[in-house]
Amino acid sequence: MSYRTYNSASPALIERIIGALTYVNCLVGLIWLIIAALMKKGIRPFLQYHIYQSLFLAFLLFIVSAGLSLLMRVINFIPFINKIVSLITFYLNTPLLFGYSIVGLLIYLAVLYLIIGALMGRYSYFPWVSDIIKSNIRG
Repeated sequence: MSYRTYNSASPALIERIIGALTYVNCLVGLIWLIIAALMKKGIRPFLQYHIYQSLFLAFLLFIVSAGLSLLMRVINFIPFINKIVSLITFYLNTPLLFGYSIVGLLIYLAVLYLIIGALMGRYSYFPWVSDIIKSNIRG
């Protein structure tokens, strides 16, 4: 029988829960960072990884959706291409399964994967984003 010591690499339950909640709403992680800064306490690398990854993904989703919205407004002025792009956009955003579109379903599945990984105590891998976060975390 083996016992885990305090210095074990396995994260505590509260870290797993906070790590998972940051993917639900990134403000949870932001508030946790502010509280840690005010109390002058460090955050363990596991929690830091998940908080920064959720903040980065939320910012990335915002930038991509704003960019696509701007692109759609520009394409709307091009006569033939606007019909094709609007048809593709319609089919990608039509509710398909449980009231979610294909794009929404893919986003929710990715978030669910990240939440389950955080709850299991693992560093969830999201291509390109996780590499950036891991290279910038101290610990």
